[in-house]
Amino acid sequence: MAGGFKVLHLVRPFLSILPEVESGRVPFREKVICTVISIFILLICSRLPLYGIHSTTDTDPFYWMRIILASNRGTVMELGITPIMTAGLVMQLLVGSKIIVVDNNVKEDRALLNGAQKLLGILIAIGMAVAYVLSGMYGSVSQLGAANAILIIIQLFFASIIVICLDDLLQKGYGIGSGISLFIAINTCENIVWKAFSPMTINTGRGTEFEGAFIALFHLLITRTDKVRALQGAFFRQNLPNLTNLLATVLLFLVVIYFQGFRVVLPVRSKNTRGQQGSYAIKLFYTSNMPIILQSALVSNMSFISQLLYRWYGGNFLVNLLGTWKESEYSGQYVPVGGIAYYITAPSSVAADPFHALFYIAFMLFSCALFSKTWVDVSGSSARDVAKQLKEQQMVMPGHRESDLQKQLNRYIPTAAGFGGLCIGALTVLADILGATGSGTGILLAVTTIYQYFETIEKERAAELGFFGL
Repeated sequence: MAGGFKVLHLVRPFLSILPEVESGRVPFREKVICTVISIFILLICSRLPLYGIHSTTDTDPFYWMRIILASNRGTVMELGITPIMTAGLVMQLLVGSKIIVVDNNVKEDRALLNGAQKLLGILIAIGMAVAYVLSGMYGSVSQLGAANAILIIIQLFFASIIVICLDDLLQKGYGIGSGISLFIAINTCENIVWKAFSPMTINTGRGTEFEGAFIALFHLLITRTDKVRALQGAFFRQNLPNLTNLLATVLLFLVVIYFQGFRVVLPVRSKNTRGQQGSYAIKLFYTSNMPIILQSALVSNMSFISQLLYRWYGGNFLVNLLGTWKESEYSGQYVPVGGIAYYITAPSSVAADPFHALFYIAFMLFSCALFSKTWVDVSGSSARDVAKQLKEQQMVMPGHRESDLQKQLNRYIPTAAGFGGLCIGALTVLADILGATGSGTGILLAVTTIYQYFETIEKERAAELGFFGL
């Protein structure tokens, strides 16, 4: 135990220089305003180009991670939420596996853990910024010059500090929800809206077409004499957003919202206060969007590593086993065409390679279920942890002895975690097969996050309706 605390004590000298937001409690209306301002800042950063870069026309090695990392190529949000998400996951796993011991009832331990996570996030941001510049993502260092290279690193670093502060601001009571989930949802929704209404034009070889699916519909109907073929083009055109993709997105939104209502409600009552009753709800999506975040991070990092190794050592057998890549003639990005990286990414067509589709489905279902059950154990939401929390609150289940509390929770929580993760994987596969706009992973993250925000806002409004109701 002491060894665990010694690790955290190493962070103590850095606490005074780390960005910190004091915990506070503000009215609901101010929370909404603060959350909207955070979104506005994020959107500005997502469109603010990096100053001093030479070129971003080369292929994007992080193409596969952009959705879940809320990052935009060539902008100050190039790193997105990668530093804070990676730092958070690493610290959560270290604490859950007891490598670092933390007593959440001790204020100093909580402060040290929060500081350690921020420090790790800052170090990751610096390391990634330097790696981006040295790898030639913005042009070779000799072309950029030392001054421009340092300036790019500083821009990426300060953008990461802004993201860390915004996440801290939201979680310390000045906003609603978590910054990580909010930024992912906003990035996904922005991507969907852009692909629906983008005014950019692209020469497809059959003439100039608008990128946005809805704008393309009206443009094709106006410019084409054959209206039936114009409608077919709007619904089924290849390599550009189409109306079928958007309808699949809407369908997935509705299905996920429907599944959010599946839950088991267990009645509980206070041992000490007569008549005080409540309930503990166990949702089907018990671990929320964590399984798909972890699974996506795994696949994205494997794809990134495989792509870099293939570009450097393409003739090596082990490198080819991990994945072989080629440049897409449509997007200009490298796509996997063989190896493990190929089979763990969504197939472009089920009919083209049935084995790839079957392997991908099996991998998604198994990995999401596994990550979901694992997250329950390391995040402090297992039946044992929940039973301990309820006992500390002096709550019991009517009709059951206090010693049976963990046993009753064990009937539902492991099943909800495993089956809920399985359902999340299945919904992601369904979205990818239907070709939903924004990828199945991004849509699922966005829907679950928006639904959580809706529930949180309703609770906040109910609590303050008499004074601050909107």
